[in-house]
Amino acid sequence: MQPLAKMACRAVLAACVLFGGPAAFAEDVHLMNGVVPREGDNPLTKPDAFKKAPPWKIGMSHFGLSNTWTIQMAHDAEAEAARNPSIGQFLFRNADLSQTKQVADIEDLIAQHVDALIVTPLTPTSADAGIRKAVAAGIPVIVHTGLTETDAYTVDLQGGGVYFGKVMGDFLVRQLGGKGSIWVLRGVPSHPEDINRYKGLVEALKGTDIKIAAEDYGNWEYDGGKKLCETFYLNNPDVQGIWSSGADMARACVDVFEQYGAKIPPITGEGNNGFFKLWRDKDLTSIAPEYGPEQGAAGVRAAVALLEGKQLYKRYVYNPEPITVDKRNQYIRDDLSDAYWFPTALSDEKKQEYYGVKK
Repeated sequence: MQPLAKMACRAVLAACVLFGGPAAFAEDVHLMNGVVPREGDNPLTKPDAFKKAPPWKIGMSHFGLSNTWTIQMAHDAEAEAARNPSIGQFLFRNADLSQTKQVADIEDLIAQHVDALIVTPLTPTSADAGIRKAVAAGIPVIVHTGLTETDAYTVDLQGGGVYFGKVMGDFLVRQLGGKGSIWVLRGVPSHPEDINRYKGLVEALKGTDIKIAAEDYGNWEYDGGKKLCETFYLNNPDVQGIWSSGADMARACVDVFEQYGAKIPPITGEGNNGFFKLWRDKDLTSIAPEYGPEQGAAGVRAAVALLEGKQLYKRYVYNPEPITVDKRNQYIRDDLSDAYWFPTALSDEKKQEYYGVKK
C-alpha cells in the first residue's frame, strides 16, 4: 500500500473506530517478526466476521510431538494462549504423526464447539476434510507449519520451505565450487515442509556438478539423523558437504564425524541452541535458515485477532534472512540446553523452566 493511500485508509480507520467499525488494519496485527502478507491475490477477511465476546475456546490440532522443535512450537502456542485472559480454554491435540488421529482430533475439536481452530497438517491432505467442515460450521481455521490441498482455511501462515531448502543448497554450491558429492538428510516422509525444503535443494543444484551420494529420512530427530549418518559414513565416508533438513539431524552428523575422528565437511544447520554451540565450539562451516517455533504463538495470535473482529490476510509468508556466522553468537544461550530453539516468544521464566541447564 502506498504511503498516501495508507494515510487515507487510516483516516477512514479513525472514523470506523469512532462509529463502531473494524478496529484495526491487517497491517497493524503483529503475528511474528518476519511474517508478511503473500504477494499476489490475497483477500482480507471481512470486518467482524468472526468477532465473539470472550472467554474463547481455541483448539489446536498438532501433527505430532516428534522432536525438540515440534515440542517447543507447542510450548510457544500454549504459553501465548495462557498469556491472554480472553482465552478461557486452549484445547491441544497431538496427532502423534498419524493421519488417522489428526482426522479424529479435528472432528473432536469441532464437536467441542471451539471458537477458532489452529491446524498444523501432517500431510497435504490429512486435515483437508476437517478444515472444510470447520469452516462450514462458521469456525475460523488458521493453518501453519504444513500445507494443505484445500484453500478453504481462513488464514494460512507458512515458512517458505522451498526458500529454506534453497538457502542451504546455495550455501553448499558456493562452498563446494559447484562440484562434489553431498549427503541429504530429509525430515518426516510426506510432510509438506520436507517436500518443499527438498524442492529448494533440487532447485539450488540445477546446473551444477554436485551429486547426491546418499539420501534418506531422519524424521528431524537426533536419533534418526545419527543412524543415517553412521550408515552413510560406513558405506562411503568420502563426502564434501551435508544438506540437513533439521538441526537435530545436523548435530547427530557432527557427532558421528567426531566419533570416527574425521574432518567435518560444510554442513547446514538451523536456529537451534545445541547446533549453534557446536558451530561455535567446533568452528564448523555452516549457515542456519530461520524457522522459529514462535510460529505456534503466531497461530494463536491470528486466532485472537479474528475473534476480536480484526481483519487478516488469507495468506502470510515467513522467509527471514538466514543466520550467518557473523550473527551466530548473539543467539547462543549457554544457560539453556541443546533442545532450545529460536526465535521464540517464550518468556525467560518459561525458557528456564523447559530448557534451563541445572548446575
